[in-house]
Amino acid sequence: MNAAGKEKTVREGSAEKRKAILAAARDLFVHEGVDRVSMDAVAARAAVSKRTVYDYFGDKRRLFLAILSDVSESLLATGRRALDEHLPEDRPITTVRQLEAALTALAIDLGTTVVGSADYSAGFALVAQERLRTPTTDDDIETAPVQAALAERIARFAEAGLLDTDNPRLAADHFSALTLLLAYERQPVPATADPDEIRQIMIDGAHAFIRAYARRECH
Repeated sequence: MNAAGKEKTVREGSAEKRKAILAAARDLFVHEGVDRVSMDAVAARAAVSKRTVYDYFGDKRRLFLAILSDVSESLLATGRRALDEHLPEDRPITTVRQLEAALTALAIDLGTTVVGSADYSAGFALVAQERLRTPTTDDDIETAPVQAALAERIARFAEAGLLDTDNPRLAADHFSALTLLLAYERQPVPATADPDEIRQIMIDGAHAFIRAYARRECH
């Protein structure tokens, strides 16, 4: 709070500088811990002045939250792009076989883009790190909009008689657990992640989802 009892106003500033600050802070926070990183260190890593860091983000807490928000926005854009590409409304899917092929392509796309990304991995690592330090924190990367968008597609296929579920959101969670979450568990470090292994996890996960949710009479 400032002397007037209000939070310091921050400015949007240069998109390039903002991106550089977020990247610098993210890397330092992950490797050294949020508490141990100074704003001076963030400014030095980003090659900007400390005043610029404060002008853009206000304080370290808001800088941390901005990192999570940045990852959340990127994840949502990636998810929506993949859904529109592989499960578009203008491309009719009328058989379970077609649906499995589309879901497999979706899973492989997301696995390649998300699981193999150092940026996403760093964001999730930050959340885990903060929860170990402060178990009561509710700070997180927002995945609900992506899951909601996937649930909408699943509901559509259930209405078309291809999938058997009265809880599309739960089905969407199961799809993610069988694909992305399992891949993250088995390939937690992007630098050493095996693309072929990730691809196979996605294929197997999509197949398991279809076996669990496809209407039996559709096989």
